[in-house]
Amino acid sequence: MSSKLATPDPWQGLRRFTDARIALGRVGHALPTAEVMRFQLSHAQARDAVQQSVDFDAIAVELERCGLATETVHSQATDRARYLKRPDLGRLLDESGQRWLRELRDELGGHDVVLIIGDGLSALAVQQQAVPTLTQIVQRLRQAGIGFCPTVFLARQARVALADDIGERLRATATVILIGERPGLSSPDSLGIYLTYGPRRGRQNAERNCISNIRSAGLGHLQAADKLTYLLQESLRCKLSGVDLKDRSDLLSLPGSD
Repeated sequence: MSSKLATPDPWQGLRRFTDARIALGRVGHALPTAEVMRFQLSHAQARDAVQQSVDFDAIAVELERCGLATETVHSQATDRARYLKRPDLGRLLDESGQRWLRELRDELGGHDVVLIIGDGLSALAVQQQAVPTLTQIVQRLRQAGIGFCPTVFLARQARVALADDIGERLRATATVILIGERPGLSSPDSLGIYLTYGPRRGRQNAERNCISNIRSAGLGHLQAADKLTYLLQESLRCKLSGVDLKDRSDLLSLPGSD
């Protein structure tokens, strides 16, 4: 259909500032064909992000090049279909993971922070954002003198709370999990970071701090690492996380904030 038949929207000029679907125009009482097709493409990308698998082998190779050891664990969700239908199973380690962590608790346990990468609800986000974000995090933690477990755990079919199970078994002071966020129609590649102080099974989401929308069109890898480092320092100092721990990192760069 010719674009001449479409009635433009007066907000058209604002589209350059946002990925949101605004100022789409209309043809009669319907949307222009091009906008309908863009919506269908975004919907397909979001579905693919949820259904596809993370190539954790490739991530492990990249992290090992950065000097980080990796180990793979699995939740009790045996496959993707079960993971999507049973969120509770994605929050707990399977039996082999439980046994393995018991055996290695003395070797890997007792650190300030355990770092985890979980596939979550967007394989695309993890594949694109996890390694560059984590490498920045590791660099910042070293600069801040925060001790962390030298092994990064790669968690398949993982929900956020799987970090609680891992952290409790390793007697970690805090856990940090990088995980694919539920994709939106304009953001199928968004990564989230969740910090939990005193991890244990049964923790509520209100007891965590979240840094979200880490992607090229959102929060940058360096900015995310800086925010997390600030929150971790405050979490370890105050011995808490969640709604009682406020992110005031932006105030540090303001004149007269020190």
